[in-house]
Amino acid sequence: MLGIGNPELGVLMLGLFVVLIMLGFPIAFTLMALGIFFGYFAMGDLIFPLVVQRTYSVMTNDVLISIPLFVFMGYVIERANIIDRLFRSLQLAAGHVPGALAIATLVTCAIFATASGIIGAVVTLMGLLAFPAMLRSGYDVKISAGVVCAGGCLGILIPPSVMLILYGATAGVSVVKLYAGAFFPGIMLASLYVLYVVIVSMLNPRLAPRLPPEEHNVPMGQIVYSLLTSFLPLAALIAAALGSILFGLATPSEAAAMGSLGALLLAVAYRALTLQKLKESVFLTARTTAMVCWLFIGSFTFSAVFAYLGGHGPIEKFVTALDLSPTGFMILAQIIIFVLGWPLEWTEIIIIFMPIFLPLLKTFDVDPLFFGLLVALNIQTSFLSPPVAMAPFYLKGVAPSWVSINDIFRGVLPFLILVIVAMVMLYTFPQIGLWLPERVYR
Repeated sequence: MLGIGNPELGVLMLGLFVVLIMLGFPIAFTLMALGIFFGYFAMGDLIFPLVVQRTYSVMTNDVLISIPLFVFMGYVIERANIIDRLFRSLQLAAGHVPGALAIATLVTCAIFATASGIIGAVVTLMGLLAFPAMLRSGYDVKISAGVVCAGGCLGILIPPSVMLILYGATAGVSVVKLYAGAFFPGIMLASLYVLYVVIVSMLNPRLAPRLPPEEHNVPMGQIVYSLLTSFLPLAALIAAALGSILFGLATPSEAAAMGSLGALLLAVAYRALTLQKLKESVFLTARTTAMVCWLFIGSFTFSAVFAYLGGHGPIEKFVTALDLSPTGFMILAQIIIFVLGWPLEWTEIIIIFMPIFLPLLKTFDVDPLFFGLLVALNIQTSFLSPPVAMAPFYLKGVAPSWVSINDIFRGVLPFLILVIVAMVMLYTFPQIGLWLPERVYR
């Protein structure tokens, strides 16, 4: 038994984790294996009761109960083709606006993200639904790809984001306050995307041509009816679920349960719920939930052993020795997270690297809530920037064969820049994220 206080071993443990993940090993089981392996040498047989304790703590964590319920809500909405109806109605409503199809895609992505928070599902569905529609209308492949990928990633920021739930559980920050804080930054980022599309469409109409007259000269009554039967019910469901959380009428778990029931009732009302679709939704929910729970068990085990070895010590000493101001620390932290997003996914960043940053927040007098909002914005880039870039790879999997991955990467580049612009705006004007939680939860 090596005992406590082996920071070099902790740093080695962290380095091995990064190497193994980049080689393609499963995240959760890599975390658990490294935790048990290094923990056995450091703690002896005590590592085994620790794993059991960490597993039990995940099973009894009230915050995590909302994850399978929100995920189930999203899969029901996806499988019942509710988003298809929404996209068609928004396409009609935005027919006269430059870049109408791209705007309809972004708004649909934002609403679907609010209803589910499942990045892969949003990008894949819109890649099948909106991407071909834009290409058929003569849209440039790069701007079409960028819209689908960037819009599909909004679920990492807009409530009920699973990432915010995991950050809240990791950092000990109220998920309700995180949801309230992320509301306006999410709208801000989506608005920047829409503004960019409108400006590009006006400056160079060949990139995003207007719809032909027969597609946008639709009677107002038809547009209103389409919105009332697609947008309004889904918006009411989302408002009821999230509003009950933000105004303290229900816990996230209770609101998620209500949202799941509402999604089922909505699917029944549209006559789109079949036993097969229900089975698929349950199966996909169970698979996603199992992945999240194993991630937490592995990360809790890894983090406990890492802390036992004193692995945080060298990192904290290094950052402290730089003699940074709070602004300098925030810039350094966000640059590190941005770079980590190239080879790693957001789950590894939140579960493994956030516990390294969190102890430093007190040193630099940084609000963990505000830090979490900046991280949520920043982690958009982990889905968009190569080489991992899951959103472009999701889209490539459903795109026509002639669409190259390089075209998709070039398409997401302007949206990556817009994410950085949004981060600068949030840091410069922190009340964008802090006003609502401070106002509601005084």
